[in-house]
Amino acid sequence: MEIRTRFAPSPTGNLHIGSARTALFAFLFARNKNGKFILRIEDTDKERSRPEYEKDIIESLKWLGINWDEGPFRQSERLEIYEKYTKKLLEENKAYYCFCSEEELEAQRQDQQSRGEAPKYVGACRNLSKEEVEKKLKEKKSPVIRFKIEPEKIKFKDTIKGEAEFDMGLVGDIVIAKNLRQPLFALAGVIDDFEMNISHVIRGNDHFTNTPKQILLQRALGFPQPEYGHFPMILAPDRSKMSKRDGATAVSDFKKEGYLPEALINFIAFLGWNPGGEKEIYSLDELIKSFSLKRVQKSGAIFNIQKLDYLNGFYIRQLSSEKKIA
Repeated sequence: MEIRTRFAPSPTGNLHIGSARTALFAFLFARNKNGKFILRIEDTDKERSRPEYEKDIIESLKWLGINWDEGPFRQSERLEIYEKYTKKLLEENKAYYCFCSEEELEAQRQDQQSRGEAPKYVGACRNLSKEEVEKKLKEKKSPVIRFKIEPEKIKFKDTIKGEAEFDMGLVGDIVIAKNLRQPLFALAGVIDDFEMNISHVIRGNDHFTNTPKQILLQRALGFPQPEYGHFPMILAPDRSKMSKRDGATAVSDFKKEGYLPEALINFIAFLGWNPGGEKEIYSLDELIKSFSLKRVQKSGAIFNIQKLDYLNGFYIRQLSSEKKIA
């Protein structure tokens, strides 16, 4: 089996240091296994996606030396593909149109919370007849499309976190599309991973709870299940979630501040991964040879700017030495 990984950013902001690490880990894993690394731009959020952010993502990856084999593919150019599979789910009664208003959904949530229950969709539109659906569509009501989730337990082995189990009875039917040509994250990602033959989905822990939903969508569509690996989040020195108040968070910010790509790559690689031993300085080629998901840690990675400064100083001195020799 050919190893195929992907990096699938949304162009709703400049390339964040955490997203750069996602790209790097997926890239290193693919290169280590002589596989392929694919770049996919998930730009279906029309309100927030911007071409200038896509430009920043692409330029930042190139600057870091994270080069892709295929792409960049854009979800906005693949709407017919999503429509085909969404129709399939509707026709096979695995998904349905939901006409509930925001006010109705909010009332449901408040009622459930008042009774100490976890909020979930109660299935009001789940069993509408074909005639009722057609009548509401003719009335120009704007439905979303929900995927039917049965109350079962989903188990899978995460390459990094180990065995995982989710009780889907706590979830309720999820929204997978705004309409036939506007899928949401879970559905579009599942379709693209299948169409692009992705073998391993390597991403941050913030997507961990999306995995059982995507596994159910894969089963409903008859897709093979890729292997999943979720690594820990990057934390600020006080172990809180890293944010802009902690300083530069975009790769382009670090570039403007004078950091070298070699230093940033070396630094990012050690945020949640360690090859073992005392060696701290690794070139990109050395990282490719050494990288293994087995060495990815399960706890959060602390962002230590002093370590980055140390690495940057080393690479700057290397440049100075090379210029002296030249």
